[in-house]
Amino acid sequence: METEQKPVMIVGFDHSYYALQWTLDHLLAPKSPFKLVVVHSKPSPTSAIGLGSRSFSMQVDDAIVEVVEGDPRNVLCEAVERHHAGTVEPL
Repeated sequence: METEQKPVMIVGFDHSYYALQWTLDHLLAPKSPFKLVVVHSKPSPTSAIGLGSRSFSMQVDDAIVEVVEGDPRNVLCEAVERHHAGTVEPL
């Protein structure tokens, strides 16, 4: 039996926890049309000079939450590729 996969939506946020809460309240419902990936990018001195980055990832119900050190543009682009996302919503 074939199951239909939900399209992936990546939500990137900086320090707007209100925006993150709104997103989780409205898009993390059991009947959400998306698989939600929340990405928080935090700058680091190591990413500025190219020595690598550290990251943290966890799965919560129907969402994946990632905290990644690095430039937000690069972090979001890498997350899109990694999760094969069709939608990106920066908050």
